[in-house]
Amino acid sequence: MEPVVSIIMGSTSDLPVMEKAAQVLNGFRIPFEINALSAHRTPEEVENFARGAESRGIKVIIAAAGMSAHLPGVIAALTPVPVIGVPINASLEGLDSLFSILQMPPGIPVATVGINAAQNAGILAAQIIGVGDTEIMNEVIKYKEGLKQKIVEANEELKKIKYPYKTN
Repeated sequence: MEPVVSIIMGSTSDLPVMEKAAQVLNGFRIPFEINALSAHRTPEEVENFARGAESRGIKVIIAAAGMSAHLPGVIAALTPVPVIGVPINASLEGLDSLFSILQMPPGIPVATVGINAAQNAGILAAQIIGVGDTEIMNEVIKYKEGLKQKIVEANEELKKIKYPYKTN
C-alpha cells in the first residue's frame, strides 16, 4: 500500500518522539512513510519532497522540528497538503519550537500539537483522513470511545478507595 501520511523530522534524534505518531497510524492501519529532512541542512530535498507530496498521494504531513523549528512551515509553504507540526523539546523546554511552529504568517497554516505530542499528531492525521474515509472514521470513533471507557473504568476503581476518618 502506498503511504497517505508522511512523518518528517528534522533529525533522527527526533525518532523516539515521532515513533508515537507512527504507532498511532499503524494502529489505525493507515499507510505512512517516515523520513529525516532538514530545512537547514537539506533544503533542496525538503522542497522536492513538499512539492511532490500531493502527486504521490500524501494526504497529511506530520512534520517535527526542534529549536528554530522551520521545517513544518517551510513544508506548508510548498504544498497544498495539510501539515501538522510537532514541536520537539530540544532546547528552552520546547517553547522555542512551539512558538516557531504556531506563529505562521497568514496563508501558511500549520496545525500544531503540544510539545513532543506526536501521538496527538497521529490521531489528528487519522481524523483528517477519516473525513473522506468511513472505515478510518469508524476506527477513530472506536478509539475515542475506548478513551472514554478507560475513564469510566478508572472512576469505578476510584469509588472503591475509602479513607475513614479517625475520631479521637
